[in-house]
Amino acid sequence: MRMPADSASPGQPATLPPGRSAWLPFTPRGVAAFASASLGRLLLVEIIIALLVAGTLVWFLANTWLPTIRRAIHQLPDQGIISQRKLASPLATASTLAETRPFLLIVVDLEKQRNASQTSDVLVEFHRNNVQVCAVFGCLLFEYPEGWTVEFNRQKLEPWWDAWEPIILGLAAPLTILILLVSWALLATIYCSIVRLLGFFKDRDLNWRRSWRLASASLMPGAVLLAGGLFGYGLGIVDLFRLLLVFVLHLATGWVYLAISPVFVARLPIAAPRSANPFTTDQKPDR
Repeated sequence: MRMPADSASPGQPATLPPGRSAWLPFTPRGVAAFASASLGRLLLVEIIIALLVAGTLVWFLANTWLPTIRRAIHQLPDQGIISQRKLASPLATASTLAETRPFLLIVVDLEKQRNASQTSDVLVEFHRNNVQVCAVFGCLLFEYPEGWTVEFNRQKLEPWWDAWEPIILGLAAPLTILILLVSWALLATIYCSIVRLLGFFKDRDLNWRRSWRLASASLMPGAVLLAGGLFGYGLGIVDLFRLLLVFVLHLATGWVYLAISPVFVARLPIAAPRSANPFTTDQKPDR
C-alpha cells in the first residue's frame, strides 16, 4: 500500500495536509496550519488574541491602578499647584494619598522627610521639585517641566479625572491591539527567514509567504501566556517577580514554536521522474 506524500515515517511527527483549517495556534501543529491559511484567516485570529490581551489589560487597570489614582485625588487638599518647576501644597508633612496593595502607592512628601516604605510594587512619590517613581528595578526621578502649570488639588483634578478615566480605559484597548498587530508583523518579518531556512533543510513546503504567516502565528501563544500572567497578577495569585518571569517566558514561547512548528508543515511534493526523450532511440545503428 502506498503511503501519502505528507505522511510521517516512524519516529517522525505527522505533518499537516495543505488544506487543514487554521484556528487554534496553541500547539506546534496548530501554528503550522497557518502556513497554508489565508492572510485574512491569520489576521482574524490575531485580532481575537489581541482582543483577549487588551481586555485583560483594561480589566487590570480598571480594578487596580485607576481606582487608586481616583482615591489619591480625592485625598488632595483644596489648594495646590505645580508651577515654575515646583509643587506648592498645604501638605506640610509626608502624606500617603492612596494605596492598593500590592499594586500602587501614591505619596506626597514635599521636603523628603522620610523614605516611604514601598509596600506596593509601584511607588509614586511627589516631592517639591520632582516626582519619583520606584519599582522592582529601582527609582526614576522626573523633574517638573519648565513652563508647566498644573493644578494639584481636589477641586480641579476630580472633575478632570472623572472625565478622562473612561477615555483612558477606552483608548487602552485599541492602542494595545494596534501595538500587538504591528509588533507581530515586524517580528514575523524578522523571523520568517529562520522559518524559511528550517523549511529548506527539512524539505517542507514553505516559501517566503508561508514562512511569514507561520512566524506571525508562532507569536500568539506567548501573548496568551502573558495575558494569563497579568490576569493572575490582578487577582493576587501571581506576584510582580513571577509576572516578570512570565514576560520573559512569553518571549521564549514564540521562539520555541518558531523552531518546532515548521516540522509539522507538509513536505515538498516528490518530483516525478523525467520522461524519456522522444527524439532519442535505444536502437543500435546497423553495421
